[in-house]
Amino acid sequence: MSPSEASDLRPEHLAPLLRGGLFRAERYHYYALLESTNRQAAQWAQQGAAEGTVVVAEQQSQGRGRLGRHWSSPAGINLYCSLLLRPRMAARHAAQLTLVAGLALWKTVQAWGIPDCVLKWPNDLLLRGRKAAGILTEMRAEGERPIHVIVGIGVNLNGGPGDLPDFLQGQAIHLAEVLLSPVDRGQFLAALLAQWEDDYTRQQTEGFAALAQEWMVAAALPGRRVHIALAEGSFAGEAVTLDADGCLLVKRADGMLTRVVAGDVTLLGQE
Repeated sequence: MSPSEASDLRPEHLAPLLRGGLFRAERYHYYALLESTNRQAAQWAQQGAAEGTVVVAEQQSQGRGRLGRHWSSPAGINLYCSLLLRPRMAARHAAQLTLVAGLALWKTVQAWGIPDCVLKWPNDLLLRGRKAAGILTEMRAEGERPIHVIVGIGVNLNGGPGDLPDFLQGQAIHLAEVLLSPVDRGQFLAALLAQWEDDYTRQQTEGFAALAQEWMVAAALPGRRVHIALAEGSFAGEAVTLDADGCLLVKRADGMLTRVVAGDVTLLGQE
C-alpha cells in the first residue's frame, strides 16, 4: 500500500466502500481543513441535514477532546470524523452514544488485527496503556428530546512519536506503530461506520443494556482497581459493572456502591 492510498479519504474513494443504510455517499462531507469536525457537523444539523451525515477533515485547527482538552490533529495521517445522529431516546441518555461509539471503535480495531486494546470509561481507546483514540459527544436538545447528537471520533492511525506534540509524548500511540505498516484510512473508516450502525441500531431498538456486557469485556474493567476523579472530589475503588444507563458502578473500600455518571477514570497501575 502506498502512502497516498493509505491517506485517501476523498469521497470518490469512500463511496464504493460504504454499504448504504444509515451512512451513504450523499451524506459524506470531506474537507481538507476545518476548525473542528464537530462544529461543522453541528452546522449541517442546524441546516436540517439527515441522520447519518458524516464530516471528515484531513486536519483540524481547533480539534477538541472531552472537558475542552486540545486534540492534536496533524494533516493527512489520522482520522478525524463526526457523525450526525437524531436518536430516539431521552436527552438524559445521550451519553450512552459515547459508549456505543467506543464499542464500535474497539471492535473495528480488534478486526484490524490489534487484540491488545481496551476501552477507558467513558470515551477513550487505549493501546499498550496509551491513548489511541478519543470520542467527544455533543448534543442539542429541546426539553427531554435531543434535536441532534454529534459524535466526534479521533483515531491515531498512521503517525509516530515525531507527529505528537511534546505534552503527548509517551501518552499517545498510533495503530501503525503496533502494526508496523500503514492503515488504509478509507477502509478503516468504512469498517467503523458499518460497525457503528450495527451497534447503534441495537442500542436504539433494545436499549444500552443489550451492549453493556460487551462494553465491560472490551474495557477489561470488572474487578479492576480504579481511581475516580469527580468535580466534588476523588476516590478509589473496584469497578463492578455498567448499569442500564451506561453509568459506571464502583465499590468503595467500605463496600458502598457508587454510581459514577461523569468523571475521569484511571486504571490503577496505568497512566
